[in-house]
Amino acid sequence: MAGYDDRDGFIWMDGKLVDWRSANVHILTHALHYASSVFEGERCYNGKIFKGHEHSLRLLRSGELLDMPIPYTAEQIDAAKEEVLKANGLTDAYVRAVAFRGAGEEMGVASLGNPVRLAIACWSWGAYYGDAKMKGAKLDIAKWKRPSPETIPTAAKAAGLYMICTMSKHAAMAKGCSDALFYDYRGYVAEATGANIFFVRDGEVHTPDPDCILNGITRQTVIQMLRDMQIKVHERHILPEELATFEQCWLTGTAAEVTPVGQIGEYMFEVGELTRRVATEYEKLVRS
Repeated sequence: MAGYDDRDGFIWMDGKLVDWRSANVHILTHALHYASSVFEGERCYNGKIFKGHEHSLRLLRSGELLDMPIPYTAEQIDAAKEEVLKANGLTDAYVRAVAFRGAGEEMGVASLGNPVRLAIACWSWGAYYGDAKMKGAKLDIAKWKRPSPETIPTAAKAAGLYMICTMSKHAAMAKGCSDALFYDYRGYVAEATGANIFFVRDGEVHTPDPDCILNGITRQTVIQMLRDMQIKVHERHILPEELATFEQCWLTGTAAEVTPVGQIGEYMFEVGELTRRVATEYEKLVRS
């Protein structure tokens, strides 16, 4: 497949569609140097973006948290996403909206004089973890920790927060793993590099309290699904030594959808009935 910079199609940029290969920014774009960028990942199923408006609202909130007001309403962002899907002729696709400080009057840390820009692209994208979606992903344990919300706005889906994700995933892949599990700054189980995590013990579900990680839209959807199924969900701090006590595990995220986990470090998990049920019910929900 061609690189992401060399494809046919269109990308929405700052209010208009541009040719895919012409969707470029200047080398002195502030975001490239100082990570002044927020984004959303969304999936479109059968012509409808799942919870697209919620994603647009979160994009705006992320911009606010980075002191970077995005000059569009959620409704305008929704319409732009529909426009770019139509222009590319896609009904099942991954949608990426990214807002960032562009090039302008400032090239130091301060950037109030630089425009906030918005771009939206979409493309066909299959299972994020490949065949792990059926067999169960294998996770490494990252050496990096998720930071305290006193050090960075952890509730924002900000590009800068993903630096350690890239590093940790590269290290995991070098070990033959699909992904890596983070602990947080206190030592509690946190999340994977781009997905939230769930565990099963004695028919009940446990998932980390999102007090220093992104409270994913897919995470929230799956928690509600479980509660509708009358399954007890515990949102709480989880200690690393508890990993040995859980029977099943899965990841959630827009790209990951619901992906079972078979191994984290030395700990093994079955791809059990509840995991498969949640994955099946999620697939039905997003295509309903």
